Amino acid sequence: MSDAHAAGVIRVVGAATNNLKDVTVDVPKKALTAVTGVSGSGKSSLVLDTIAAEAQRLVNDAYPTFVRNRLPQLPAPEVQSMDGLTFTALIDQRRFTGNARSVVATACDVAPLMRLVFSRIGEPSAGYTPAYSFNDPTGMCPRCEGIGTVVDIDPAELIDPEKSINEGPVRFSLFRRGGYRWKRFAYSGLFDRDKPLKDYTDEEMDLFLHAEQLKLPDPDPEFPKTARFDGVITRMRDTFVKNHPTKISAQVREELDRITTRHTCPECHGTRLNEAARASLIDGRSLADWSAMSVTRLRELLADTHDPRVEPALDGIRATLDALRSVGLGYLSLDRTSSTLSGGEAQRVKIVRHLGSALTDVTYVFDEPSVGLHPVDVHLLTQLLLRLRDSGNTVLVVEHHRQLIGIADHVIDVGPGAGADGGRIEFEGTPDALRASGTVTGRLLGTPLKVATTARPWQGSALVRKARANNLTGFDAEFPLGVLTAVTGVAGSGKSSLATGELPAQHPRFTVVGQDPLRGGQRSTSLSVLGVADHVRGAFARASDLDPSWFSFNSKGACPACRGKGHLTTELAFLDDVSTPCDVCGGRRFNDTALAVTVGGSTIADVLSMAAHELADLLPDDPGIVEAMSWQQRVGLGYLAVGQSLDTLSGGEKQRLLLARHLCGVDDLSGERIVLDEPTTGLHPSDVDRINVLFDNLLDAGATLVVVEHNLRVVARADHVIDIGPGAGSDGGRVVFTGTPAALLGDDTSLTGRALRLASAPDTRPRRKAARGRAAE
Repeated sequence: MSDAHAAGVIRVVGAATNNLKDVTVDVPKKALTAVTGVSGSGKSSLVLDTIAAEAQRLVNDAYPTFVRNRLPQLPAPEVQSMDGLTFTALIDQRRFTGNARSVVATACDVAPLMRLVFSRIGEPSAGYTPAYSFNDPTGMCPRCEGIGTVVDIDPAELIDPEKSINEGPVRFSLFRRGGYRWKRFAYSGLFDRDKPLKDYTDEEMDLFLHAEQLKLPDPDPEFPKTARFDGVITRMRDTFVKNHPTKISAQVREELDRITTRHTCPECHGTRLNEAARASLIDGRSLADWSAMSVTRLRELLADTHDPRVEPALDGIRATLDALRSVGLGYLSLDRTSSTLSGGEAQRVKIVRHLGSALTDVTYVFDEPSVGLHPVDVHLLTQLLLRLRDSGNTVLVVEHHRQLIGIADHVIDVGPGAGADGGRIEFEGTPDALRASGTVTGRLLGTPLKVATTARPWQGSALVRKARANNLTGFDAEFPLGVLTAVTGVAGSGKSSLATGELPAQHPRFTVVGQDPLRGGQRSTSLSVLGVADHVRGAFARASDLDPSWFSFNSKGACPACRGKGHLTTELAFLDDVSTPCDVCGGRRFNDTALAVTVGGSTIADVLSMAAHELADLLPDDPGIVEAMSWQQRVGLGYLAVGQSLDTLSGGEKQRLLLARHLCGVDDLSGERIVLDEPTTGLHPSDVDRINVLFDNLLDAGATLVVVEHNLRVVARADHVIDIGPGAGSDGGRVVFTGTPAALLGDDTSLTGRALRLASAPDTRPRRKAARGRAAE
């Protein structure tokens, strides 16, 4: 028996993954351990990239050779030794993939129980359980095939009737003249290739666009061998519209958006089920009715639904619904498509899926599970984590939230700083000992929150009238100008509907910097978002005789093996894709020609691994780079490598990067009106304080800020608070409180007020004289 096993710990010796500096640490088993530290300190490198990664690699190695040859070859983490590992389940913030057939009910495994109940007691019965599944031919709607929506391809957008086949009449890049798909109709022998489409008869046009697959009697010799002919729209629908969205390139997706329209299926009205399944009822409600209800509403309904034939299944449904409510997801409906969930919502659904597991001695790894949660919901989340621990499992949580850190059995604090300034173990012990430790995390954890007692003066206001977006109930809301307004409330209460929906819709001068607009993937970086990637390439081009495109991993400079991605992706059926570093470029993304050139002793790959301040120091004579890197640091992203792919960033990081882009080149901030949706997502309290300083600077320059936020460090320093609630979904959508944070402390009706009261102490530091203007915009 190993020493680590006997001691009941997971022992990590000499970890050097990413910025870790020869870290040796013990993680107690069957306990809840919180790993803390400033953003970029190395928490994820230790927990995700070392412990979880090695556990997964060892599991893969346990399979027979035949299976291992079909699995990705995961590299071993940079660590001298690890001992005491158990099977590890990683529950991260990755959103569910774009599978249109996955909904909340299927993602949390409650759908089979619901189908079982209806197959046994639904009247009239549609049949066995598959007859109630929209993923089974016996249960799915025949029109939309269980998707709930239908996609129509607009022939007017797709084809140019003035052109003949020889001129390339299809306005879609993959059907271009001379291409494989063009040959299928050009050499079919069915059409006059020189005849404009506008001169086709109705029969010819129907054959050209809508013919189902048929074998040609006498095609031209150039017709692709073994191919069959089908109409252009028929082929497009089968090849692209029904294809998995993640398997389609961004360019093709954009072209499809131009020529297609998606709308609710007229036959099943979006329920996805066929007529027999929809007609089967329990107490007057169908399976589709159950699925369309919010989790909270369905749980209330099932409290009075009993039948001895299916009582165990009903108990299982109730338990899952209770778990969903306890992680703050009571506002979701079970028929909501999984891919529309945020990263935080997806993570909490995964938590629920694991709660009913019969496995024990599992190591559960959570990556900031409190993201997107109101303090009240965080308390409920802590109970679920403790349940996992008490079931005989090891729970390892990367976290910044004081409530989650406070309930831990053991805390590991990584730091002291970010990037090269981090990667060391600053503290190990209990939460109480951490508070007295003197580390950055300990000091902030042990200091009560200070609530501002004065507010900046209003410079007028923007009045939102009759707000009714989503669950909002038609109220009026006044947003002061020239100050910081925090819009608060539990998850699903309607905060974002008000601040990012109604406010900019009624007052277009407000610019929303949210978490969704930044759609860049693995080939986009912060340099490209901030508009200075060409500046860097230009510097390398001037240092050589090469064109700037040689220093782009999307062009001539790309590694030929991975094509500039830095990794190779293995697709696994029914599982997430797995990436492994490219064995040719070693993850550097560039070819040898590009890597042979240096600027200041650094290659282009070295530059992309630099932090913002390092790049500014390398190229101090480029004002564009210096300004962009300054803003990247000021928005709290100084720890990020400038070449880090956007698809690895959290929603909060993407949003702060967008804010930096918005502020770059703005000479006069006076009159700027910015709406931010949870900008502190993923930030350590010390980094939140830096964001607060940035907000103060923007406000001092004359800007107006509206922030949708759960983080009490931001709420406590706001000038005005609009609290939406009191609950989520249909239980929310109303104004619970408006006023200053100091007044919020004394409001007993607000859940946010109660949470603020528990975490705070008055802050009497002078700010600007309290005053307010009432002039409407």
